[in-house]
Amino acid sequence: MDKALLNWAGNLAYAARALHFPVSVDQLQELVRTSARIRALGTRHSFSSIADTDAELVSLARLNRVIGIDSEAMTVTVEGGISYGQLCPWLDEQGFALPNLASLPHIGVAGAVATATHGSGVGNRNLAAPVRSLDVVTANGEIVTFNRGGDGFEGAVVALGALGIVTSLTLDVEPSYEIRQSVFLDLPARSFADNFEAIMSAAYSVSAFTLWRGDKVDQVWLKSRDDTAPPTAFFSARPAIENMHPIAGLDATPCTPQLGLAGPWHERLPHFRMAFTPSAGAELQSEYFVPRAHAVDAYRALRRIETAIAPNLLVSEIRTVAADDFWLSPAYGEDVVGFHCTWKPDWPSVRQVLPQIEAALAPFSARPHWAKLATMDPAIVRSHYRRLPDFRALASRHDPDGKFRNAFVDRYLFDSN
Repeated sequence: MDKALLNWAGNLAYAARALHFPVSVDQLQELVRTSARIRALGTRHSFSSIADTDAELVSLARLNRVIGIDSEAMTVTVEGGISYGQLCPWLDEQGFALPNLASLPHIGVAGAVATATHGSGVGNRNLAAPVRSLDVVTANGEIVTFNRGGDGFEGAVVALGALGIVTSLTLDVEPSYEIRQSVFLDLPARSFADNFEAIMSAAYSVSAFTLWRGDKVDQVWLKSRDDTAPPTAFFSARPAIENMHPIAGLDATPCTPQLGLAGPWHERLPHFRMAFTPSAGAELQSEYFVPRAHAVDAYRALRRIETAIAPNLLVSEIRTVAADDFWLSPAYGEDVVGFHCTWKPDWPSVRQVLPQIEAALAPFSARPHWAKLATMDPAIVRSHYRRLPDFRALASRHDPDGKFRNAFVDRYLFDSN
C-alpha cells in the first residue's frame, strides 16, 4: 500500500500494509475471513486515528449503491460505502428525506453512523438515529443483522468499527421538505449566554460560530423548515446581507445558499456544498460534548480561556444534539451541546491548547468526538460511558480475538489501566 495515503485533512498517514477495495459482499466476507486483523476505511474525514491500523484496511468505496426504498415502511437501504452526497439527491428525487445532516455532505453514511457524527438542532439526534437495521460482516466472515429493538442493536450502531464491517444500512426516511437558511452577525456574548435556550431553539437547526475574540458570537446560522418564515430580527444581532462563510475572510461560494432562500433539505442542512472542498481544506478539528443543562456554564468557562484558544483557531461552532440510546454515543441518555473547533493545521500548537479546553470543560463531564482530536486521558473518557461493559461483552461475542480492533479502540474502549 502507498504509505502516503492520508486522511482528508492530511494530518494522519495510515500505517496499514494493504488497502483492499472489494467489489462484492462475497469478496469482502472472504477477505475478512482470511485476515488476522482488519479495519474499515471510509471517506477519511476522521482527524483521530480511529480508522488507522498497522494491519489491513478495507474500503467499501465500490459498494456504494442504493439497494432499495420501501415507501410503505418509510425506509431506504444502502450499501456500506455510500456517502450522503451520493444518497441525498437521489433520495430527494424520490420524494423522501433524512431528518438531519452534518455540515459536510462528503462524509460516508456508515462512518458517520459508527462515530455518532451529527448536525444540529435541539430536537435532532445524531446521524445514527435513523438506522433501522444494519448488516455487519463479523470476525468469522458471516453476516450478522442487528435490528432496532433486537439484542445488541444499541451497541452495534455506534460501534467505532469494533464489531465488524458494515455492508448495508436501512434508514428511516420521511417526506421531502425544504429549508430556509438565514445568518445573523455579531450577537453579543452576554445575550447569547442569557438567551441560550431560546437562541438554539429558534429554528429547526441552529449553529453558532465564534472566534473567541471580543465580546460576541460572530455568526448564528438558522435553518428553518418548510413554510416557517425566516426571522427578520434576531435578538440584538444584525442580519447578513450576503452569503457568509463560517471562516472569516473566505469566499462563501462553497457554502450552501442563505439569505432566506428556500431549497431542498439536502442543499441547506449542510453548511457546505458537495461540489467544493468543504471548510478550509487544510485544518484540524476537535469537539467536546457536555450535557445541555451545563451549556451556558461551559460556554463561560471557555470564554475565560479564549486568549489561549483564539490564536490557533479558524472558527469554533456551537451545536446541540438531542439524546439517543446508543451505548457509545456522547449523547447517550441526555441532550448535549457540542463545542467544536476548526484549527489551523499546526498540531504542536493545537496539542498545547486542547488540554486547557479539556480542563475547562472537565467539571461538566465533557467527552470528545470519537473522530476528532483530543488529549483527554482515556480512563476519563471511558468513565463517561456507563454501558461500556455491555459493549465489551457484545464485542467479545462477535469479535472474540479482536480482529477489528486497533490501538485507538484498545486505548479508549478496552484498556483497563
